[in-house]
Amino acid sequence: MQILGLHHITIVAANAQRTLDFYSGVLGLRLVKQTVNFDAPNTYHLYFGDHVGSPGTAITFFEWPGAPKGRPGVGGTHHLALQVADETGLLKWKRRLIDLDIAVQGPFDRRYFQSLYFSDPDGMILEIATRGPGFTVDEASEALGTTFQTPPEVMMRANRDEAAIDAVVWPEALPTITPDMVLTQGMHHISAISSNIERTHAFLSGVLGLRRVKMTDNFDAKGSAHWYWGLDDGRPGTLITYFEHNARRAPAVEIGTGQTHHFAFAVKDEQEQAEWRKRLNGAGYRVSQILDRTYFRSIYTNDPDGHIVELATVGPGFTVDEDEAVLGQTLKLPPWLEQHRSVIQPALTPLVLPEGMRS
Repeated sequence: MQILGLHHITIVAANAQRTLDFYSGVLGLRLVKQTVNFDAPNTYHLYFGDHVGSPGTAITFFEWPGAPKGRPGVGGTHHLALQVADETGLLKWKRRLIDLDIAVQGPFDRRYFQSLYFSDPDGMILEIATRGPGFTVDEASEALGTTFQTPPEVMMRANRDEAAIDAVVWPEALPTITPDMVLTQGMHHISAISSNIERTHAFLSGVLGLRRVKMTDNFDAKGSAHWYWGLDDGRPGTLITYFEHNARRAPAVEIGTGQTHHFAFAVKDEQEQAEWRKRLNGAGYRVSQILDRTYFRSIYTNDPDGHIVELATVGPGFTVDEDEAVLGQTLKLPPWLEQHRSVIQPALTPLVLPEGMRS
């Protein structure tokens, strides 16, 4: 019984069309499913990812029209990171985003990877991170996550040199996404916020069995813990990280547009999922029944600060109700809602699909 890595993250958006235009039109992710929030079927639930929405590549959105803007805080997610191979892809993304009038910060040296930051139209903080050099640059593989690693002062100074950072940019315009820029390799990591990093460690390692691969500082807030957990030596796509914020001074998360609703880890199948239910219950955590989400089965629990954490099966996948060639082109409803299509579909604003997706 093992967590296999990240499965998906679900974010709250104000407008489904604007979200589609950004994540497909700007970032180049494929819309693999347009459906509804099964718990609120009068609103969209959109899924983006690689060509089939493989676990670890899936970014999903609940559309909450008119909802207030969210605020990051304890019990919530700080940002989501997507991955590229190396600095070339990173600098090309910086140039593409700048040319599209999207504010970008970076690239920064995060010691274990390089990264840049920007926000989606609702304010969700996004990061693009390189896959290397990895977590063994300052610890041996067998010793990862066992001792605190102090960020080098020379690196910290370089990250504060705004003029030098702003000057680092790809020299040519990039009207299209080149092969070394594609983001369909999926998530690099998800970073959330904890009020007690040791308590979070007890949940992620003690209960879920993830390996702690690094203990260091938040590079932007020295003295604030930043720990990483994942599989192997911290393989991108398996990583969850937490910043520790002082609960007496830091606000709690406010869920709304531009904030994460939940994130999900991948598990093998329903049989293992049932075992995870027993384990979570036995450890004293609230856990839901197994729920049928059509494209996977899910259970929900909470981390010690209340962040919703899902364990989702890797299958059956998004081709269970439409062929791969036409994924995301039409509204799909689960069998128990199909009988209400005549009421549900007219209440949704039809999506204008990117040119390359139209049949």
